[in-house]
Amino acid sequence: MTDQTNSSGVLFDDPVLIRASASGARPSLGQIGLQQFAPYLINSVSLSWTTHLAEALKAHDMTTTKMRALAILSISSPVTINELSFYALTEQSTMSRTLDALEDQGFIVRRPRPEDLRVRDVDITQAGRDAFAKVWPTMYELLLKMLDGVDSEEYKAFIATLHKIILNIRKHGI
Repeated sequence: MTDQTNSSGVLFDDPVLIRASASGARPSLGQIGLQQFAPYLINSVSLSWTTHLAEALKAHDMTTTKMRALAILSISSPVTINELSFYALTEQSTMSRTLDALEDQGFIVRRPRPEDLRVRDVDITQAGRDAFAKVWPTMYELLLKMLDGVDSEEYKAFIATLHKIILNIRKHGI
């Protein structure tokens, strides 16, 4: 339970983080409110980011999924299709189709892994690096706009909180 003070300085309990009351009752969504419900806010931020990024990527003849694949490959290459799907937050079937298109564009190559020919490694080409380098400034500018007014310490705390949430998601299989 998190204790906070309201604008009058009166101490109150944060209804969102109530783990269990004596009766086992939980707060309702109405008591919490959408603007205090983290999953709603996360979805709102994610949808806005994805929508605006997809629109900006059109000028580069790039889709969000292609950009995610190239972004990951630009910092960690080669990887398997499964690993790439995981990090790009994309279903494997969607990633396979995306990789077909990226390969046709000359942005990636897929090779069988020498020690296990059933596994294919995906590697970025120089053309793929160049394509990602063209979209990165657009992505970074959107990030700066999204974080306008957020200082360095707030950003560090936000990222640390997100990492805790991600660990909890994995820990509890959510």
